[in-house]
Amino acid sequence: MTGGDQYSPSGDQYSLTGFGYTATVTQVGAALRELTFEGAELVRGFGSDQMMPHFRGAVLAPWPNRVSDGSYRFGGHEHQLALNEAERRNALHGLVAFDEWRLIHQRDTQVTLAHRLWPQPGYPFRLDLEMTYVLGAQGFTWRLTAVNVGDRAAPYGCSIHPYFVAGSGSVDAWSLELPATHYLEVDELLRPIRTRPVEGSQFDFRIPRTIRETQIDNAYTGLTFDDRGFAVASLRSEEGKGVELRWDASCPWVQVHTADRPERELNRVGLALEPMTCPPDAFRTGTDLIVLEPADTHSVRWAARALP
Repeated sequence: MTGGDQYSPSGDQYSLTGFGYTATVTQVGAALRELTFEGAELVRGFGSDQMMPHFRGAVLAPWPNRVSDGSYRFGGHEHQLALNEAERRNALHGLVAFDEWRLIHQRDTQVTLAHRLWPQPGYPFRLDLEMTYVLGAQGFTWRLTAVNVGDRAAPYGCSIHPYFVAGSGSVDAWSLELPATHYLEVDELLRPIRTRPVEGSQFDFRIPRTIRETQIDNAYTGLTFDDRGFAVASLRSEEGKGVELRWDASCPWVQVHTADRPERELNRVGLALEPMTCPPDAFRTGTDLIVLEPADTHSVRWAARALP
């Protein structure tokens, strides 16, 4: 079902319902605007009358996180991206979060949107992207596929940007479990310095514990994958309810952000968990960077479910 408000900043609204879940996906950015289970919020979304704030629910491609100074070298050429995080001189979260995506297919429990990313200054490569959202008995699934439809190799990375919630209140009261042995230390501009062990630090959530006043805007790695090949992170309220996020080894990194904001109404209202195919600055360092040759395809899947 497609919403018809032509004046919505996020365009048409695509509603999914089934298995106790409801979700709303937007035409602009193919963003996840809402996700609930039996009426309870699982993500901190935004209104249909709002422009997406702070990448809530965004699709992050062709890179997640940041490119320092927006500059990188690839294929023997220097490239300069626009700096959309100007105060820190970073190119942030890719190029498609505010672009129009076209509807490919929709039914009650599934919607697929597609977007062609055309060559442009800083990223002179051509990709076809397709995002499918599915509701099922095991929860909610994202699946992002990229195809290089250009005539040269292209650097690529991706992620998603949900802000999860675990009941009422703020991040401070919720418990996080994250099976990661290392975190990425950053400077005041959130640029990578080095990886460090989480052991003995405020960033260690291998054993579930309440977040309290801890401020996090860091990538984690050294993930533990279970017998089925998934890393599993969970966010719970004091009552034990909350949400679980799963992903496979195609995302060896996950960004965690406690949404520390100067605006009172936005501050620490959700926890961003962003499993990533590569770390911040991968366009510059090459760490876990995906190189898509012409006609190459890359797919990644993430899944979330409500915790009882």
